[in-house]
Amino acid sequence: MKNVSLNSSSQRSKRSASGFTLVELVIVITIIAVLSGSGIYLIVGFIDDAKYTRVESDIKALDLALKSYERNNYFKPPTEDQGLTALTERPTGEPQPERWRAYLEEPMMDPWGQPYEYRVPAQKSSKKYDIFSLGEDGVESEDDIGNW
Repeated sequence: MKNVSLNSSSQRSKRSASGFTLVELVIVITIIAVLSGSGIYLIVGFIDDAKYTRVESDIKALDLALKSYERNNYFKPPTEDQGLTALTERPTGEPQPERWRAYLEEPMMDPWGQPYEYRVPAQKSSKKYDIFSLGEDGVESEDDIGNW
């Protein structure tokens, strides 16, 4: 009989030793939550940086398309009224481009869903025109990103 009671008490101690306590689970969950929160915070920062990098890349692509437009049209950029739409659709207003072709497949939008702005003559750039994004706030201000 003694053997039976010893075996059952040793089985109970093995069971209780093999599980996790509530305190241990709370500590592990807290650590996981802190690490996840830190990771999300870092990722959001990288996403914001990526948006600004994309704007700079898009502006270079638009500038290249405008240079091609100019070369095909006696070094005249589209007018401000024709805008960047002249790169995707043949302009209807004057002056009509002599040798027009589609320079982009579709109009480019900035990472915040707004079309890029185009201004002729340039006010901030050393080129003939300004190409810029209004940035996150969507209003022309000091935080705009452009070809200047």
